[in-house]
Amino acid sequence: MADAPDPDRLRALEQRIAKAKGAKVLSSGSGATGKGFSQGEAAWRMVLELVTGMLIGLGIGFGLDRVFGTQPIFLIVFVMLGFAAGIKTMLGTAAQMGKQAEAEAKAQEGKDGRG
Repeated sequence: MADAPDPDRLRALEQRIAKAKGAKVLSSGSGATGKGFSQGEAAWRMVLELVTGMLIGLGIGFGLDRVFGTQPIFLIVFVMLGFAAGIKTMLGTAAQMGKQAEAEAKAQEGKDGRG
């Protein structure tokens, strides 16, 4: 059977692993989109918010047109309202991601001692 591991070597190895993981986390999560989101993920989130708003408006408009017997009126109105709601949600998400990225950048500067 092997001898017991040397605790000093284990601590040194743990410190090197933590240092390597820290560098990897900083390089992957320090983009302009915030914590853990790549540019593609942020873009898809915004596209989905826009399309979801439009589809909800389409569903409501189609349903109201069926109930009242007016074919394109409510459909057009609610698709436009859904588009506007999707744009508003998308812009809110972009602002939130920007604020989060700024806060992380300031925290990183303070941590590095540059601020």
